[in-house]
Amino acid sequence: MFCYLSKAFWCSPDIDVHSMAEFGDFISALGEFGLYQKWLVLLLSLPLLLSPFQMIGQVFMVVDVPHYCNTSWIRAVGPNLTEEEQLNLTLPRDADGAYEQCSMYSPVDWDLGSIVAYGLNVTEKCSSGWVYPSAQQPSLLTEFDLVCDRKDLTDISQSVYMLGLFLGAMIFGPLSDRIGRRPVLLISIFIQSLFGLGIAFVPHFYVYMALRCVVATAVSGILITVLALATEWVGVSYRPHAVLITHCCSAIGQMILAGLSYGIRNWRLLEIAGSAPMFALFFYIWVLPESARWLVTKGKIEEAKKVLQKAASINKRTIPPDLLEQLKCEKQTKPGSILDLLRKKHLRKVTLIMPCAWFVDSLVYYGLSLSVTNFGLDIYLTQLAFGAVELPARISCIFLLQWFGRKKSQAVLLLLAGVMCLLIAGIPEDQAVAITVLAIIGKFAASASFSCSYVYAAELFPTVVRQSGVGLCSMAARVAGIIAPLIRLLEKYHRAVPMAVFGSAPVLGGLLCFLLPETRGAELVDDTRGGRPTAQQGVSDNTGVVPPQQSSLETCSKTDTEEHGADSEHAP
Repeated sequence: MFCYLSKAFWCSPDIDVHSMAEFGDFISALGEFGLYQKWLVLLLSLPLLLSPFQMIGQVFMVVDVPHYCNTSWIRAVGPNLTEEEQLNLTLPRDADGAYEQCSMYSPVDWDLGSIVAYGLNVTEKCSSGWVYPSAQQPSLLTEFDLVCDRKDLTDISQSVYMLGLFLGAMIFGPLSDRIGRRPVLLISIFIQSLFGLGIAFVPHFYVYMALRCVVATAVSGILITVLALATEWVGVSYRPHAVLITHCCSAIGQMILAGLSYGIRNWRLLEIAGSAPMFALFFYIWVLPESARWLVTKGKIEEAKKVLQKAASINKRTIPPDLLEQLKCEKQTKPGSILDLLRKKHLRKVTLIMPCAWFVDSLVYYGLSLSVTNFGLDIYLTQLAFGAVELPARISCIFLLQWFGRKKSQAVLLLLAGVMCLLIAGIPEDQAVAITVLAIIGKFAASASFSCSYVYAAELFPTVVRQSGVGLCSMAARVAGIIAPLIRLLEKYHRAVPMAVFGSAPVLGGLLCFLLPETRGAELVDDTRGGRPTAQQGVSDNTGVVPPQQSSLETCSKTDTEEHGADSEHAP
């Protein structure tokens, strides 16, 4: 059983690597970031507007409200008691003189006079539920009694959602390598739409958690498929722009979440408002293109030619016929496998470090995002600030990646995010403004680092195993997402423990990133034969030298093989 699952997950399909060895020439011919690519990036950005709602929307559905045990049993002997009298007789008080929220006096069979005269002394946990303010709109917390002993279910629910993201990465990463990027994205949109809306009508909290897990698998499928399409359709110099523009929409989605959750306090209506718009994306069935690069790897040459020519037409460019004919060249190579990432020396380090970087980045990102209610200021304004700060974080990434390269940007941003969390852990709890400012800076660094990691991973892994490699990184990130809500439970021992964990992990991950190779200005690597990515002609690697372009797609003629064979077989 294990062997079967391993083969189904890790193995890549047979591909024609040689016919796409210089696929960047086609992208250059049709335009690296023309109208067609801009239109595609816009399409890919729309689903990401709603992904923040599914990820962190629950935070606003479980906002703590005053509550106390239901002690209506005393009404049987004292029907005329006022609410204050009832509470005074049936609830113990804490050290500050306030009524206990999670305990009550044990019911007795006395008459009211005896209760008033002698009082009650024996306490127990709430046995008949809780009472909440009458003006409170229905929320997850009040409807399913997520308080006291059941309070931990909120963080467990978030971990179950992250488990769904993990499963989605494990399923949809390799699946998009097998059946294509387009069908996986369409399937994911359908699942998120259907099950997301279904969450609004669940009768039990455990059903709610199960449906959220299914929605999370779809969200994960959308995230990694958007990355593939955005990366494979644009030129090397615009690759960060395309990916990070889609991430900016996620930041805008967080700001929309703050407004939605502030205006809609009924959790079922909020769930509908955050899920129903996905149905509007069903028109993607008719307009979303497949990755031309993927079509070539699957030997679907004619389909690849059609989508390339369509893209060139929309960009008002023409692909030279002789260049287009070179797609007919076929030279079979050994299929790529995830095992190559561990077997081949030049990829082993990447495979070990990059998932670690995603893990610690996800840990600090979700650690801060899910702690928005703990910083002491208004949660809606804090969420708005968290969303707003992601916009400059994502945008600045475009320039950071170009100016300082992938490796330095990734490492320094992780270090900054970790240091901010460590500082928060050492600041007194009553310094709400200082804590929130540091959290916002940490969120800025974590968001920018996440965007770097998406671009960096897509460039480090070869095409034949790119989706599986990115899927491996995504799974590492989802494991961190599963753990992050559980780490927050350590707050019961000391409030600084969770932030200390969220801070120390990215510091270690940032230091490891300095061991990775640089990919700035490099063309995507298609196979696992060896060598590092080489810079594309006309794209400066910021060393003052513009490296020469590698040979174009080889034809099957002896002349071309003799002229360019060495370059293609022994990339520098």
